Amino acid sequence: MRIVLGCDHAGLELKRVLAAELSRLGHDILDLGVHDETPSDYPDIAEAVGLAVVGGRGERGLVLCGSGVGASVAANKLPGIRAGLCHDTYSAHQGVEHDDVNVLVLGARVIGTELAAEILRTFLAATFTGETRHLRRLAKIRDLERRFATRLTTQTGETT
Repeated sequence: MRIVLGCDHAGLELKRVLAAELSRLGHDILDLGVHDETPSDYPDIAEAVGLAVVGGRGERGLVLCGSGVGASVAANKLPGIRAGLCHDTYSAHQGVEHDDVNVLVLGARVIGTELAAEILRTFLAATFTGETRHLRRLAKIRDLERRFATRLTTQTGETT
């Protein structure tokens, strides 16, 4: 599986550990940065990873920042991205199985490397069930994206 990977400066060390784990597991990695500890902004990385996932450059994404909260908020602004902030394995597999989560977000200052690797493995091993109730809910999410993108465009006069 091709995984799109990105972090801000706070997630750099964890990214290095998880990139090695992904390689060990045989996954192809598209690393969109950052590559040093120069202060960086998590919305930029979340956007880059999200656009790569919706653009088909990777099957799933992984975004890391200090808490994971900001990166999760930013990634979920992109239509087609369903980012899940997970700090346990249950949320990681449940998010994929029921919500078709396509980007995993982790807080590098919240969890340790072993747990992060276990969550990542769980996320990658999970598959969307495609059950009717989950398809119905995902359709509602896509409808929300469309309706509010249209409303905001109409209200601001900006094009999307």
